[in-house]
Amino acid sequence: MTAREGFPVDLRAFHNEVEGHLLAAAAHEESRTAAARFTAGLDWLPEAQRAEVKRQFAAEHLALARASWQHTARRGEELRGEYERVYRALRARLLTGLLLGVALLVSVDLVVLASI
Repeated sequence: MTAREGFPVDLRAFHNEVEGHLLAAAAHEESRTAAARFTAGLDWLPEAQRAEVKRQFAAEHLALARASWQHTARRGEELRGEYERVYRALRARLLTGLLLGVALLVSVDLVVLASI
């Protein structure tokens, strides 16, 4: 698939964008459902006020979901950075150990060859 055919070149980015839209739509629907459940017990309120409470509840619910997602994304980035630092340090230690092992083998070979 090429960009000329109307398809995005980077399918991973396209997939992430579609998934984001689906998650956002699901969050909106969840907020509306939660607001409907909350306002169902407020039958004593006039319809206009109940609709306003429902709208505000849905907006607040969506804002909380967004804040939660942002917090999760930030924490994921922090963890990724921590794991990358640990991985680089481990890789450096392994490389150092490998080089020391090779140097030891070469020096042992040189000693053995020198004694022959």
